[in-house]
Amino acid sequence: MNTKLNRLEKVDLRQVWLNESSNFTPWLAQKENLELLGNTVGISLELAATETAVGAFTADIVCVNTEDDTKVLIENQLEKTDHRHLGQIITYAAGLEAVTVIWLAERITEEHRAAIDWLNDITEEGYNFFGLEIELWRIGDSDIAPKFNVVSKPNEWARNIASAMSRELTEDKQLQLDFWTGFKTYMVDQGSVIRMPSAKPRAWMDIPIGRAGIHLAAIASLWDSNANTCQTNELRAQLYLKGSNAKNRFKLLEQMRSEIEDELGESLIWYNPEDAKMSRIYLRKTVDLRNYEKRTEQYRWLKEKLEKLYEVFSTRVRDL
Repeated sequence: MNTKLNRLEKVDLRQVWLNESSNFTPWLAQKENLELLGNTVGISLELAATETAVGAFTADIVCVNTEDDTKVLIENQLEKTDHRHLGQIITYAAGLEAVTVIWLAERITEEHRAAIDWLNDITEEGYNFFGLEIELWRIGDSDIAPKFNVVSKPNEWARNIASAMSRELTEDKQLQLDFWTGFKTYMVDQGSVIRMPSAKPRAWMDIPIGRAGIHLAAIASLWDSNANTCQTNELRAQLYLKGSNAKNRFKLLEQMRSEIEDELGESLIWYNPEDAKMSRIYLRKTVDLRNYEKRTEQYRWLKEKLEKLYEVFSTRVRDL
């Protein structure tokens, strides 16, 4: 059988977007396009504002990283990068207190790629600079499709190694780091729809769910909250709500409690302390985190519960 193959044709950016501020920025700010960009760099983005004033200038797009509620600055160019925009992104990031910067251009020059690499090298863990090139392609008479290419990004591996070498982990911290390193590998190997963050020596991993102020969390705690002891440990899969809207959002979800738990197939623990600006909705299981023979079983339980919570809550929290 002879299958007819066609050729990819590159399309000039200015053929689609004549102007950065009036054409390209509004396009990129649309939810599905921010999602495409976010998937490319591994960040869940929620639009906060466009053309935001910073002194006498305006930043193109400001987003929120829904995993940790930090600000993300996106600066656009429909041509190759230049020194003016390099200065602007640093100025805007400082003025907006953004911890992640995405510089998007038709072409990232070698000198500016080196500048982005240098910024990633000298800034502490938690600050991230990305350089991306955007292309447009089509096949024959097909619709034009955008493609983002990462040219420069934070070297998380090097940062994690440097961070680990800078301090000696306690036995408990090493246990946590080993658990999450293995769990992230397990989730990838199992083809989970949930994208896990980098493993760190702590009791939790936060997972974006597409709404600022709300996230999923995987908990591997040395404290068993049910028995009030450290003799046994605890796994939790939970939805975490924080900030000034947490209580109202919790009440809205609680009104759907029966519907949610029927869909989930089991009862949830609904925790809403009056004296804290946070609420939790979760499932828990008593475990022994030091029993390595049970590790796969623990990973299986946590994966199943996180995926169930994601399926049940992801659409609901975005509609709040």
